[in-house]
Amino acid sequence: MKRITLLIVGVLLIPFFSNAGGIVTNQNQSAAYIRMFARDASTDIDAVFFNPAGLTKLNDGFYISLNYQYIKQNKVVTSNYVNLATMPTSPTEYNGVINVPIFPSAYIAYKKGKFAVSFGWNPVGGGGGATFDKGLPSFETGISDLVPGLTARGLPTSEYSLNAYFEGSSVFWGYQLGVSYEINDIFSVYLGGRYVTAKNTYAGHLTDVMVNTAHPIYNPTLDMISASELFANLSADATTAANSLQALSTGGLGGVTLATAAGLGYLTPTQLATLQAGYSSLGLDPLTATIDDGIAPFTASAGESAVKAMLLADQNDVEVEQTGSGFAPILGVNINLLDKKLNIGLKYEFMTKLELENNTTTDFIIGYNPATSSTIGMFPDGAKTRNDMPALLSVGFDYKITDKFKVASGFHYYFDKSADYGRKLNGVHVENKDVIDRNSTEFALGLEYKLSDKMLLSIGYLNTQTGVTEDYQTDLSYSQHSNTVGFGGAYAISKGIDLNVGLGYTVYNDARKIYDATDALGISHTTIETYDKDNLFVSFGLDFKLGGNKTE
Repeated sequence: MKRITLLIVGVLLIPFFSNAGGIVTNQNQSAAYIRMFARDASTDIDAVFFNPAGLTKLNDGFYISLNYQYIKQNKVVTSNYVNLATMPTSPTEYNGVINVPIFPSAYIAYKKGKFAVSFGWNPVGGGGGATFDKGLPSFETGISDLVPGLTARGLPTSEYSLNAYFEGSSVFWGYQLGVSYEINDIFSVYLGGRYVTAKNTYAGHLTDVMVNTAHPIYNPTLDMISASELFANLSADATTAANSLQALSTGGLGGVTLATAAGLGYLTPTQLATLQAGYSSLGLDPLTATIDDGIAPFTASAGESAVKAMLLADQNDVEVEQTGSGFAPILGVNINLLDKKLNIGLKYEFMTKLELENNTTTDFIIGYNPATSSTIGMFPDGAKTRNDMPALLSVGFDYKITDKFKVASGFHYYFDKSADYGRKLNGVHVENKDVIDRNSTEFALGLEYKLSDKMLLSIGYLNTQTGVTEDYQTDLSYSQHSNTVGFGGAYAISKGIDLNVGLGYTVYNDARKIYDATDALGISHTTIETYDKDNLFVSFGLDFKLGGNKTE
């Protein structure tokens, strides 16, 4: 039963589809970022997000930045779990695609004298949808255990099949508002905050679970038959057997064996053979076990088979939505040195505490509570779970080597261990520090060269180091070290309009998880899952400047 339940429990945590940034935080918030990655000391309009204190370096006026990205992520998960259908071809490979067709970011700033007021709107977490057309190990391992489980019950089984589909989407919209102030030519500061609204959606189905169980009545030709119908029939048979034994016990034959009851004429040869086979499948010796010995096991078997029939029945049109909101203050400092050749940006974002509440239309059924005679859903309506965004410290450097050539770098430190991502181990909620050894970090390096007064080119590199343990990883939500490269350029369409274009590609280090998986027979198997993915970014942005260009 446990492995059947795990079929669906594996989809409990959907990843936030973090694109470029920390485990749940998106840093890819402008086209200029994709073309060079090191924007933490920016004094352009995208500084609203990356370095808000640096907005005081703009000329007086009104500024708007509109950014668009297309993002695609390919995911590959493999598992060598012993009972999967494709064995002995090992490991079994599962492929998925995450598409983010529209990833927008918009910024507005008004600069006057020593003050700048700014607003930003962007998907600070998530922003995409994942589709798994053929499932994942967590969908299939519980079903695969039907083969040894049924075989052990005297119902030889060699194949199974299922139709599983899951689709999830996640987006955390950020609404940032703040004020920047220039203390003097060197120091500027920023005080603001971000309001975050989070929404996760889940939809899918699990249908057509089939097995080729050899059964003289229900499947004499070894065709693929419905597993749910099979267990429903087995439950009915066990109920009939338990009732027959109870009748014999009530009639005073509880202490005799099946053979004795048959010899006294209370069981036909067919009934005797059927009950003896049932005793054997339940671990009872049909030659010595009494009538009373069989009542409880048959009753328990009937209940267990009924629950399995329910869990394996078709589940269509599952629909769940999770929503929540939170707020985080943001502080920033900008330092301008060396006759304006060196600019340093500092930013600290406090943790955003998020608690998501389920709004469930149709739930995944994962169990049954006999005490209340009710089903157990995976996303109970109204239930709440934590999905925080961690505190973040960013430091950036921007240095003009010449009037045409600039080098920039950036560093991000995510306080993952202090947040709560709602992770679970064996169905029990755990704190981040229990599944994360160290906080995530990022280092970025970018180069920018002006070809002319109107055009510049740039290239960038980003290295991300995650600190999760193997216990954190699941086939739907995993974190890996990565390396990203990007390039592109900017072109001044007119005096007040700049175009930014960027292309980026991320390669992730392979990650794996080794764990002991217990099958339907109670046998433990050392199982290895591996996780891989890559990202492609295509970005475009238009920056509008009303009232003057940036001060050089």
